[in-house]
Amino acid sequence: MPQETAVYTHGHHESVLRSHTWRTAANSAAYLVGELRQGADVLDVGCGPGTITADLAELVAPGRVTAVDAAEGVLEQARAHVEQRGLDNVRFAVADVHALDFPDDSFDVVHAHQVLQHVGDPVQALREMRRVCRPGGIVAARDSDYEAFAWYPRLPALDEWLELYRRVARAGGGEPDAGRRLLSWARAAGFTDITPSAAAWCFATPADRTWWSGLWADRTVASVYAELAVEGGHTTHEHLRTIADAWHTWGDHDDAWFMVPHGEVLCRV
Repeated sequence: MPQETAVYTHGHHESVLRSHTWRTAANSAAYLVGELRQGADVLDVGCGPGTITADLAELVAPGRVTAVDAAEGVLEQARAHVEQRGLDNVRFAVADVHALDFPDDSFDVVHAHQVLQHVGDPVQALREMRRVCRPGGIVAARDSDYEAFAWYPRLPALDEWLELYRRVARAGGGEPDAGRRLLSWARAAGFTDITPSAAAWCFATPADRTWWSGLWADRTVASVYAELAVEGGHTTHEHLRTIADAWHTWGDHDDAWFMVPHGEVLCRV
């Protein structure tokens, strides 16, 4: 395993994929969509279950999307999703973003959504993304910023959840507050033409808050994150169950509201 590799805090439990399969180019890559053109070659780094990948493939067809992820298992789900959408311009590969197995100048667009917060060396990852991007192309990255999460009502157990999650993520080598750091990482990676921006997800309708609270309640007790939290000595199973109960309590509140802010960078090569 490369020295730079961090532990993927979330893992691929069903409660995690429940969130990842909700993501689309519209709700997770809108800052990039206007830059895409038909015929472009795209590298989608950390593609997960492939929902954003499929949208990108439709937008650049007849161009090709190469979708890579460090976890071979989730690529099977991505393949199935792409096939279900009837797309034939996507190929898949296992890859480490710190050392991409592609020649220099291979792609017009290199995209990474919610990836840099989970890697051991985000600057090296961006250097690699830059290396495989053609001159005149774009490297695009978007990451959430956990410390900036905001919600109502403020239940003490959810404050404990946020502190715990950030501690577990950092213990595994990641940076949960990546959103605010993207611009500095991009500069450190050698980019000079950078367009920084920010956007947010908001979960406040009855259906959205039930969905969001439910997946986080399940993730808190049943995912790789839960295992890392307990095995790393950060908390106990009993405390995690208390936090999961608080997620349900929050989701049942008529005025519940949750915001997930993201940092974004468009870096021109």
